[in-house]
Amino acid sequence: MTEADLPSEPVAHVETKAVILLVLMAALIAAFLLYVMYARGVFESTQRLVLIADNSEGVIPGMDMTFSGFPIGRVQRVELAADGKARILVDVPRKDAKWLRQSSVFTMEKSMVGETRIRAYSGILTDPPLEDNASRTVLAGDTAAEIPKLVASARALLENLDNMTRSDSSINNSLANIEAATGRFGGKYGLLGGALGSEAEARKLLQTLEHVDALILKADRRVFGKEGVMDDAQAAIRQLNVVLKDASASLKKVDAVLVEAQAVAGNANKATKDLSVLRAEVDASLRKVTRLIDEINRKWPFASETELKLP
Repeated sequence: MTEADLPSEPVAHVETKAVILLVLMAALIAAFLLYVMYARGVFESTQRLVLIADNSEGVIPGMDMTFSGFPIGRVQRVELAADGKARILVDVPRKDAKWLRQSSVFTMEKSMVGETRIRAYSGILTDPPLEDNASRTVLAGDTAAEIPKLVASARALLENLDNMTRSDSSINNSLANIEAATGRFGGKYGLLGGALGSEAEARKLLQTLEHVDALILKADRRVFGKEGVMDDAQAAIRQLNVVLKDASASLKKVDAVLVEAQAVAGNANKATKDLSVLRAEVDASLRKVTRLIDEINRKWPFASETELKLP
């Protein structure tokens, strides 16, 4: 008789052990589910936020709403409103609701690659907090929708570039004019020739300036040089000063004679003779003054009859 033919001994309490094993597995599954629900914030106190959008493309329940890159809310449900707008219901935990204010802005960004993102921006954190069940319009930005505009802008840019690079374009004409002007600047008369348009015009201007310079030099020698007009004028002024002094002395003599004539009535004839002599001296002095003034007017370069002619 072999060992295989021997009857096996039954395991004690098999049913009890099986029940205990099933209970432990159920407990583990329940604990795992509770942990997942806790991690997902099922048991947290939340407040509701309603975002209004034109459409809900790319928005699915369970996606996060972020603030500064951190998730602070979760999309609970998406509804279609009576006016055809999409209502995105977001649950925000109470502990994270402090980041949402009445002035907060909400955006929904749709990129060509990747999922749709809902973001919240709060510029002024000192504003009043956002109330429960608040309704806000979300600002949508669709990258794919901007592609036609971008293509149209690129096409217009290429057309403008083609117009600019044609041989008869305004830019090419301007460059040709600049090249011609630069060539004139490199000529004999440099910048002056480029400004006047040709070397002939620049040469005429330089010749004119040389004539003017020579004329000014000649006038300077004539007026301020040795034995020039200024020297003659200074000599005439000195002579005039001497003559005026003589006339002043003569007038003083006249005053003295008049006083003497009034005091001595008996010497009237003598006083009359003296007055005649003195009057003749005064007339002579005045004639000298007149001649000197005429001489100054004749020599002075800026007198009315003096004329300066340019070549």
